[in-house]
Amino acid sequence: MAHLTWDDLQFFLAVAREGQLSRAARQLQTSHVTVSRRIDRLEAGLDLRLFERNPRGYELTSNGRRLVETAERMEEEAERLLLDLTGDISAQRGLLRVAMPEGFASFFSESLLPGFMDKFPNIALELITLPQVMSLSRREADLSVTLDPTKASPYHSEKIVDYALRVYGTRQYLGDHIPITTPDHLLDHPFAGYIEDMIFARGLDYLGDVHPKIRPVFKSSSIFNQLAAVRAGLCLCVLPCYIARHYDDLVPVLPSEITILRSYWLTCHRDVRAMLRERAVMEFIKTHMQIHRDHLMPWPVV
Repeated sequence: MAHLTWDDLQFFLAVAREGQLSRAARQLQTSHVTVSRRIDRLEAGLDLRLFERNPRGYELTSNGRRLVETAERMEEEAERLLLDLTGDISAQRGLLRVAMPEGFASFFSESLLPGFMDKFPNIALELITLPQVMSLSRREADLSVTLDPTKASPYHSEKIVDYALRVYGTRQYLGDHIPITTPDHLLDHPFAGYIEDMIFARGLDYLGDVHPKIRPVFKSSSIFNQLAAVRAGLCLCVLPCYIARHYDDLVPVLPSEITILRSYWLTCHRDVRAMLRERAVMEFIKTHMQIHRDHLMPWPVV
């Protein structure tokens, strides 16, 4: 007779999400030996192979993928029961992985992370800031902040907040060059920008919005590398206003003529959206980004 316990399923879900015993063990605050033993016991009890073991880690079999759906529903109901009994959203726990553009991630860590840790003390948060779209279907991330909404099923996108970008240079660089009074004058200056074939979202392709003939002389997939080049006085660059305002040496160029608006979107798998913990985190991000929305728009130039 097949044997199944919720306790073993928690170990199963941790390995399914992490793909490695050691990482699952860290999440569960136990040893990898214990995790391995629990997985072996679960497979023996069900008389099913749930994972393929290989040098890269543990990969779900077809039986394992089917069990994930059931186990996640059980996890959701367990969390809902705990919330009903305690009335405390802070009781939500476990590992949550969120992928974000690095600029947004810096703002999140500075402005939202303290409140997040206070509201969700039992959630272990992992922020991924990679210049690529993480795979929500392969559980590389539970939630993703993106620069463009997705229309692909079975994913769901919700707009979080708008933000503004401007062209920036240092005071010294601009003082050492002939004043820029029209967008055409920008063509006489070197620019930093993204590597074209590594632009992972249309929202990052904004040099054409400044001037269609601008060709950057320095390219990087990192906004902070571009920022460093500008602050070194080597070039001009388009930066989010919320990043540039941290640096007194940066001045917006043609601010009355060039202000680019973009939006951040919160994207998740349709099934994840129904989960109590993920839904609570999504509401936290949306609510608090609205509270801080003025910080993402231009401030008056003095």
